[in-house]
Amino acid sequence: MKKTAVYIEYLGVLLGTAVVAASFNMFLLPNKIAAGGISGLGVILYFLLQVPAGLTIFLLNLPLFILAARMFGAPFIFRGLFGAVSLAVLVEVLAVLPVVTYDLLLASLYGGILMGIGIALVFRARGSTGGTVLAAQLLNKIFGSTMGQSLIGADFLVVALAGLIFNLELAMYSLISLFVSSRVIDLVQEGVSTSKATLIISDHCERIVSRILGELNRGATVFTGKGAYTGLPREMVLTVVSQAEVPRLKAIVHETDSRAFVIVGNAHEVLGEGFKLVEHRKTRA
Repeated sequence: MKKTAVYIEYLGVLLGTAVVAASFNMFLLPNKIAAGGISGLGVILYFLLQVPAGLTIFLLNLPLFILAARMFGAPFIFRGLFGAVSLAVLVEVLAVLPVVTYDLLLASLYGGILMGIGIALVFRARGSTGGTVLAAQLLNKIFGSTMGQSLIGADFLVVALAGLIFNLELAMYSLISLFVSSRVIDLVQEGVSTSKATLIISDHCERIVSRILGELNRGATVFTGKGAYTGLPREMVLTVVSQAEVPRLKAIVHETDSRAFVIVGNAHEVLGEGFKLVEHRKTRA
């Protein structure tokens, strides 16, 4: 059973890299859109030196994986190496795909969407395609910079290089594609937020909780804090409801205590009774 799960994850990595390669060949490469990462360098070197993009992806990833193997150990990078090699090969294999559009805006938008879906599929299969993600992990290990700083820095350098080699307009389209792909990755991984986490601070928490339980059939957690200005203890209620239930919840709070302080935020994923069931997996210690 465990081996089957591993095979499924490797298939997920393969599917994700195929989607990324399709995006690369159908939208990004033909329009000189270098949307960050080593694939972006592949676009630049393809038009600058006529080097096949797949070869660039493979050769630039190779020293990163060798260094990562020395620093993190071989098991850490094995699945990432599989993803990087798959991407390099599939970029060349899928070069036969037709170019969908030469409109730069459409290419940057739809190329970013498709690339984001592909990378998210790789991440969901617990894989990696190497590139700037791996470079960011190495920079974090060597210099102590955060993953976010390292990723932004590496991608920005690629986009800036595209602006120097091609033109500033293409660099701006590359930034659009980079932004779109990052948002799609979050969307695929976290899903569309249909639940809302609500924090209620009130002098009548007991009555509010009673109505939440009775009228909304939702659970709630009551805990005590302290007002920073007054120094007095305050009761707070935390509850999670569906998006459709938010108006009714706000009405309940307002009717019970018109002076209550209410914070409503997105809950990207909620596991437990009344929401998504928790998946139980057997693991060995």
